[in-house]
Amino acid sequence: MGIHFLEVTADKVVAELEIGPQHRQALGLVHGGVYCGMIETLASLGALLEAQRHGRSVVGLENHTAFVRAVRSGKIRGTATPIHRGRSTQIWEASVCDEQGRVLATGRVRLLCIDGDAALGRNG
Repeated sequence: MGIHFLEVTADKVVAELEIGPQHRQALGLVHGGVYCGMIETLASLGALLEAQRHGRSVVGLENHTAFVRAVRSGKIRGTATPIHRGRSTQIWEASVCDEQGRVLATGRVRLLCIDGDAALGRNG
């Protein structure tokens, strides 16, 4: 996607993305999946840093993203912070803004905390 991280901690993750043709849908607007992907990436990275302190990892359970404003170009910035960091789940909230600070999308991601050596998705 071309995300460039500016701040990465277990308490806050901030990143920017320069919009290019690969980020646009048929009408020339930034595709909603870009916002969803950015929000989930930021939330997952912050949650992972917290989980690793306890020898654990995380996987996404839910991503609820609301689209607020459309853009076609420029640089967008996403910021994610934790709402809840429990033993078995974490919830992170994020927003994506344009260069003028206007909100383009907001989201909430719920993540499952798993043992660091857990094998997910294996058959048998």
